[in-house]
Amino acid sequence: MQKGKKYLKFHLRVFWSVTASFVLLTAGFILFQYSREKQFKIELLNSKLIDYSNNINSALKKGYDLDSVTKENPYRTTIIDLSGNVLYDSEIKTDTMENHLNRKEIKKALKEGAGYDVRRKSETTGEVYFYSAKRYGNHIIRSAMPYNNHLTLSLKADLRFLQIAIILLIILGTVFYTVMRHLGESIKQLNYFAMKAEQDEIIEYPSHFPNNEIGDISRYIVQIYNRLMKMKNDLGKEKQLVISEKEEKDAIKRQLTQNIAHELKTPVSSIQGYLETILNNKDLPHNVVEDFIAKSYTQTTRLSSLLLDIARLTRIDEAPELIQKEYVNIEKVIEEIISDVSLQLKKKKIKVINHTKSLKLPCYGNISLLYSIFRNLFDNTISYAGNNISIEIELLKKEGANKYYFSYSDTGIGIDEQHLARIFERFYRVDRGRSRKIGGTGLGLSVTKHAILFHNGEITAHARQGGGITFLFSIGKN
Repeated sequence: MQKGKKYLKFHLRVFWSVTASFVLLTAGFILFQYSREKQFKIELLNSKLIDYSNNINSALKKGYDLDSVTKENPYRTTIIDLSGNVLYDSEIKTDTMENHLNRKEIKKALKEGAGYDVRRKSETTGEVYFYSAKRYGNHIIRSAMPYNNHLTLSLKADLRFLQIAIILLIILGTVFYTVMRHLGESIKQLNYFAMKAEQDEIIEYPSHFPNNEIGDISRYIVQIYNRLMKMKNDLGKEKQLVISEKEEKDAIKRQLTQNIAHELKTPVSSIQGYLETILNNKDLPHNVVEDFIAKSYTQTTRLSSLLLDIARLTRIDEAPELIQKEYVNIEKVIEEIISDVSLQLKKKKIKVINHTKSLKLPCYGNISLLYSIFRNLFDNTISYAGNNISIEIELLKKEGANKYYFSYSDTGIGIDEQHLARIFERFYRVDRGRSRKIGGTGLGLSVTKHAILFHNGEITAHARQGGGITFLFSIGKN
């Protein structure tokens, strides 16, 4: 858009162009009407003189004395033969008059039967007359009226129509200017809109557009532009959000890679150290070798658990659509887990109160992930909650829900409030040294959370009143 350019506003250009055309059209009409009315009055006067000539011709046929007939009328009467010779004139003696064959009205009368000359000075009397001539057989009768003030006024066109035309022109010009001024306002607003649009700005809804079709079109244009700009801004925000999420995922992946490398390094280094000691020392006592082998086995078990948990998380994150689902009874899964860890529970003197026993809890999901949800909760309690405690599993009733709501709690040592919000993070440990000593992977609760999310559920952890921890989570039925 060109800035600083000076030019006449569009609505003024249109107004003056149309007004000029209208003025020219009106002027042409006035001239035409003026000429037409003047010609009409001339024809009317000529018709009046023709009637007078007809009366003279009738008197001539009847033998009346022409001097006595013409004396009573204000018109000058002349009788001319077809050769142009003057036979009679009511004001001048005929023997002193020249041939009239070259007079304009006489020529027309000879050629067309009648003619007139509007304004001509008489060569005989020196006065100015309006002449009208008509042919009658072998002679022409010409009537003439002197050009005085009365005749001038009678032939003057009536200019009242000119006044009416000027008044109408002023009224129409005022109305047209008002219309064009409203058009100019619309164009002014559109120009303002275009300048704002060039700067990619959201434009407020203009309330001062005129209430007409152009104003409506202008408002529609602004509304459409605002919608497009909003879509553009929303797309920009969404794009930025996607970029931020991608950067966040990349950072998580980098951190995860570092954590995995660090977690793998510990058991691998331990296994390598034990085996290297055995290989380099052939005389080691048998009981020491067995102890090193047992410790290496423990580390390989921990390594296997770590790799299994990593594989589960990767599969849930990267390819959830490839995870197979089937109908599973959750109560059976819980019973199976209690049976699998019964020896550990007995060793730690942990009592399990299972309120879901004998309930039918059908769910369309992945049996392996459902198993890992509850197994990791049990393993977490067995590993860290302490001895002589109890575990309670309860199904919370929520009518009309398409999910199962569970409560899992223990009466163990619990977790400080500052750690509760982060215990589902990958490789997060409340006590790193104690966790590694026990053999945890740091991924158990993270696997639980992602398995629950896969089944359209949610999980939260809360400190239990009186000690211990409570996990509240849901699992979708379908």
